Amino acid sequence: MSKTIFITGAGTRLGRGAALGLARNGHRVIATTELTSQKTDLMREAEEKGLDIEVFKLDITNNLDLEQIYKYDFDIFVANAAINEGGPLGEVPMERFRSLFEVNVFATLESVQYAARKLVKKGSGKIVFMSSMAGISATPYVGPYTATKHAIEGIAQTMKSELAEFGVKVATINPGPYATGFNKRAAEEKWKWYEEEKHFTRKEDMKEQEAQLKEFDPQDMIDVMVEIIPADHHKFRTVHPEETEKQLKETEQERWGMEI
Repeated sequence: MSKTIFITGAGTRLGRGAALGLARNGHRVIATTELTSQKTDLMREAEEKGLDIEVFKLDITNNLDLEQIYKYDFDIFVANAAINEGGPLGEVPMERFRSLFEVNVFATLESVQYAARKLVKKGSGKIVFMSSMAGISATPYVGPYTATKHAIEGIAQTMKSELAEFGVKVATINPGPYATGFNKRAAEEKWKWYEEEKHFTRKEDMKEQEAQLKEFDPQDMIDVMVEIIPADHHKFRTVHPEETEKQLKETEQERWGMEI
């Protein structure tokens, strides 16, 4: 059955791929991008592929942009917009930490509130938070992003209970590390403020952590998103790939016995 799906942060990476894939499968897609240049590029690709996607600029940190959500009727709202940055929590500049929370938590929740009001009034629908494996794990030097996604996990689980009586479902999708460039750009950001002679965190430790990252083909994750987002029934949390889900479950179990 065809659904109308509103997705934020569709200008790049997984969000863009999911928007195109959902439209290819016959769903009506309302895809928003942070920047006008991203809007233009996505419209061009959709036209080249013969896909009917409505695309417009929506910066979730801009209240005027958020008001546009009220203009649309949709069945599913996908809160996908996010930014990423790494660095040691004991030294990361607080303005950078706050900027991550502003986009990934505060603005994300505000966009979801707009959607929730529409769906509650409608009496049905689904909200999907694009979380991350970072919402469950805790990896050194990925703390700023991890903290925001842990917050999203708490928000999603709470809203699931709060909105159930109104006929609105809530779920998360938690991708593992995919080769979209998102993780690499985040790792690079800390070198803009980190100074080896000034900070106590060792540069070689952070470099070693970066080198250990194993990334997967993003199309694999996009295929899962295209399947899960419009589905009527699925798990509350969808972690992919399977080896990441197994790893996270083992880590969670280990935490119960963790000592200091």
